Amino acid sequence: MIRKESMMNFPMKKSAASLYALLSITFWGVSFVSTKAVLDKLDPYTLLVIRFGIGSAFLFVLLVILREKIKISLSYLPHLIILGILGVFIHQVIQATALLTIDASAAGWMISFSPVFTVILSMIFLNEKLSLTKVIGMILAIFGVFLITTVGADQDLEGSLHIGYFLMILSTLNWAVYSVLLKKLRIPFSPLVITFYMSFLGFLLTLPFLLRNRGWEAMSTLDRTEWGHLFFLGIFVSGVAYWYWAKALSVLEASQVSVFLYLEPLATLLAAIFFLQEKIMLISVIGGIIIIIGVIFVNGQVKRIFPFFTDKRK
Repeated sequence: MIRKESMMNFPMKKSAASLYALLSITFWGVSFVSTKAVLDKLDPYTLLVIRFGIGSAFLFVLLVILREKIKISLSYLPHLIILGILGVFIHQVIQATALLTIDASAAGWMISFSPVFTVILSMIFLNEKLSLTKVIGMILAIFGVFLITTVGADQDLEGSLHIGYFLMILSTLNWAVYSVLLKKLRIPFSPLVITFYMSFLGFLLTLPFLLRNRGWEAMSTLDRTEWGHLFFLGIFVSGVAYWYWAKALSVLEASQVSVFLYLEPLATLLAAIFFLQEKIMLISVIGGIIIIIGVIFVNGQVKRIFPFFTDKRK
């Protein structure tokens, strides 16, 4: 009886998990727009200090409410520090700096290129095999990035290699390194606890830059809308999104959850049009779609997303 009831509830759990994943992707997609919206007044480091501070406080309160153990073994502290430096500090600093010179929509498209680097690193460090499908996917993704950074940005090849686009590509590589490292380390704590410590480490690492740049002076010039963007980044992007992503992974397979990543650029695109009034060029959208198709090939999910590729022979 218990088994039948659990089987009946499983589809409902999968639906809830899908909703969690969709919300996470939406928050992450909009984060580029919120970051772009406050960079006119704040330098990237001051922005991140505020974001990590708000995020850490929110996650701490959440841990207390859920009565999760915050105490961790000191033997895993070096692991958390490495992950915090890569996945939080370096990753967010690079992205915020890139957004000083490129549109939020372009950043959203380019971040979807990250799984290509993940596959390459997995082949090197996790001994995963390279297939023809993955090669085709990588070629498509690289071509899509080329369209966005040259034709879509209305620049020649030399102009496309300026610091903003270079930093976004570096950001995708950094996230791939972080993802592979996280998989190899296998830290035995709940995702919520790991997220809290990483966010808190991000706060500590960026705090000296706030003091150096006298960031509190710029903070006094922020209006309510800009503080709204910062609270959104701290609570929903650094806190809720990571928590919901972990909840989705507890029910669905990693490959199923990763499919939702393809919707992130769409969330960025719509938010950039609505909040920043960015003008979107058709060729940039085409380039973004090509990147996503390439990533689908790289991840081996062609049949999952495009059923007509399935072999129908009996």
